[in-house]
Amino acid sequence: MMLDRILETKRREVEVLKRKVSYSEWERRLADLSPCRGFARALSPACRNRAVALIAEVKRASPSKGVIRADFDPVAIARAYERSGADCLSVLTDETFFRGSLDHLRGVREAVRLPVLRKDFTIDPVQVFEARAAGADAVLLIACALADREMAELYRLARDVGLDVLVEVHDRAELERALELGASLIGINNRNLRTFETDLAVTESLMRYVPPGVVVVGESGISGPEDVARLAAAGVDAVLVGEHLMRQPDVEEAVVRLMGLVARSAQEVEAAESAKGGDGR
Repeated sequence: MMLDRILETKRREVEVLKRKVSYSEWERRLADLSPCRGFARALSPACRNRAVALIAEVKRASPSKGVIRADFDPVAIARAYERSGADCLSVLTDETFFRGSLDHLRGVREAVRLPVLRKDFTIDPVQVFEARAAGADAVLLIACALADREMAELYRLARDVGLDVLVEVHDRAELERALELGASLIGINNRNLRTFETDLAVTESLMRYVPPGVVVVGESGISGPEDVARLAAAGVDAVLVGEHLMRQPDVEEAVVRLMGLVARSAQEVEAAESAKGGDGR
């Protein structure tokens, strides 16, 4: 399966990285870094200026779709996202399957003021150090790719070095694992990473099990403002959108169109959150 191939490749990459850079060298590199920008905070009701926040993704390709954007300039794309009002950015750094790069993340981090997520398959502590050193403000942990002990170790380490953590789940069992971990930022992936099929009903079915106070991100399968509105109605706090935006000739204009149905004021967002708390979410 594709996920197994990705993880096997990632394990080989990690072993090479471990031989290149020692633990003490990572400690030295991380010692003088400036504080992370608040990724999770930017998605919270207190900070966003509409009903649902947007994590706009910088993504060149995917294993299932191949090259998504041929004229790929990560810095120009990130700046367009920032101008259009995105709340956070996600940058693909996997090279083999997504044609991403840590250099993309470094360039984006220097070019914009928005918080940045390193989007990759994080399976080892060395990748957490690498993400922090490259300028990431948050990392992704994918529940189906990690055992409980591995996920807990990586989660604690990421928080210890100042990173926010987006824990990604696809079903109720994975959601329960994330909640037991104490995750306060959870991504519900509408894509099954083993079949690569997408269904927005995944988010709708899982939202009822999410307790108040947890920030939820709807991921994958979002291809227009109606999808964003549908996930907003389900109760998500944010959406992560990559492929749809990357396929548009003008990504700045595409963001405005995508988020048009949920462009509410901060007061309306606050009222919606109060109502959500009252109905047991």
